[in-house]
Formats: sequence, structure tokens, C-alpha cells
Amino acid sequence: MRVLFIGNSHTYFHDMPHTFARMCAELTGETPEVTMLAYSNRSLAWHREEYFSLRFALLYGQYDYCVLQQQAHPFPDEALTRQSALRILSLCKTSGAKPVLMMTWAEQAQPEHFLPMQHFYMALAEETGALLAPVGELFDHIRQTNPEIELYWHDGEHASAYGDYLIAATLAALLCSTNDLSALDDQAIDFDLDFEGEDGLPLARERAEDCIVQLDSEKTAVIRSLISHRIGGVFHA
Repeated sequence: MRVLFIGNSHTYFHDMPHTFARMCAELTGETPEVTMLAYSNRSLAWHREEYFSLRFALLYGQYDYCVLQQQAHPFPDEALTRQSALRILSLCKTSGAKPVLMMTWAEQAQPEHFLPMQHFYMALAEETGALLAPVGELFDHIRQTNPEIELYWHDGEHASAYGDYLIAATLAALLCSTNDLSALDDQAIDFDLDFEGEDGLPLARERAEDCIVQLDSEKTAVIRSLISHRIGGVFHA
């Protein structure tokens, strides 16, 4: 399985695609090949403007899936988002890559911002037949029912190590077509970020192995159970 991730920091934070690949290997015994086009503060409209690099990646990358993540904070104009997404989805169709819409989440302090996101992603998935990864719904549900699970990084916008565990596990369950997540371990990646760095640019440790942390098994069990109940039985990949 080959997967292309398109998005911004909500995709690349804590090396989420790497965690996704590791989880797929735990679920199926096979490690997918993952590639990422994700840049800070970029929207799908920006990716659309970078049409030729996106076109090349999709047409010649032989991807099975393309995961799309729109800018979230703030969520851009819906008409522009739809227009940009449809153009990228058209490229996916041409290349044979199945599109996956990764539903984003609201800011921790402004949960009311989630409802427009949810409606948009659900409507676009229904309109286009794209797979829907209901990450934002799971964030919102856990915020209300299990507040002891801190899904947010300290800025209240990006995902914490637990949040990216949830994202990766949701995508792994969806693309591996299983709701049995019992094989997943409790490890995640937690960046030790320095946003100023030696030269004024952001830094993170270079080896994923240096960033691995052990999460609380009771909390990850809750996350896995909620994912299983939310997306179990709806797979149509």
C-alpha cells in the first residue's frame, strides 16, 4: 500500500504518517510506503496553486490512497475549500488513488468551531465518494466524555502525542479495513520542538526513534475502543 499525505502541520506533527505506517504493520504485517506534501500554515488552495508538483506526485507516485487535510485554524472559506478539494480529487481519480478526507478538529478553547468542519467534510465525502476519516468527531467526543485524555498540544490547536495516536490509528483502521485494533501498541512520537533553533528556524530531533514515548495504556485503550465503535462496519475501500 502506498499513501500520499497532503496537508499542513496537522498532518506532519509528531511524524503522524510514520506512526500510521507502523500501526498498519502491526495490524496487517505489511508496512505501507508513505510520502508527505505538508507545509506549515498551508491550505488546500495553496496545494492547488502548487498544481504541478502535486500533479507529478499523484500521476507518477502509484499511490493507492491520498489523504487530504484542510487548514483548520481558522477553517477557510467553504466555497474555496470545495473548489480546491475537487481539483485535487480529480487528480486522484486520474491517477487511481482513492481519496481520503481527514476531518480536522476545532481549537481546544473554541469547540463550537468544529460543527462547520464536520458538516463540510461529511457533505464533501458524500458528494464525491471519498473515504472519510472522522478524526474531528473523535476529538470532540473525547473532549466531552474523557477530558483526562489530553489530545491537544500546549498551543491548544495541534495534536498532542495522544492526539496523533488517535489520528494515525483512525487512518490505519480505515485503510486496513479493520475495526480490531487490539494489535496496536501504546507507543507514539512526541516531538521535542525548538521553534527558534540555532539559526532562528524550528528544530526537532532528527531520528524518530529518539522521539518515541510510552503512552498510558488505559487512555490508548479508550481511544482504540472509540475508533472501533465509530468506524467499525463502514469500510468500503
